[in-house]
Amino acid sequence: MATHNELGQLGEDMALKHLLEKGYQLLSRNFRFKHLEIDLIMQDGDKLVFVEVKTRQTAEIGEPYLAVTRTKQKQIIKVANHYIIENDLHNESRFDIVSIVHNSYRTAIEHIDNAFTP
Repeated sequence: MATHNELGQLGEDMALKHLLEKGYQLLSRNFRFKHLEIDLIMQDGDKLVFVEVKTRQTAEIGEPYLAVTRTKQKQIIKVANHYIIENDLHNESRFDIVSIVHNSYRTAIEHIDNAFTP
């Protein structure tokens, strides 16, 4: 059984592979601002995509994406704003969630485009 951090790392790896296969380009991984972090920053065409990855071993207590509460969304938006300013970017952007359930029986990846807005 994987630890919480190992499962999170595995989920990020799976999400990145999934998005690269869809034609996205990786701009940054685990971008930090103060104590906050965005898992993946991707480019989809001319759009910046800030991606939160949530991985669980089971969906018994709810799908992983449900853990991206409004408080978590505000934190992601704050880090995204910092990234945009720091890199002097003017692209349109959106916030996606990749929700993964991974265990010895199955791996289910759900990519939610435009999952929330600022």
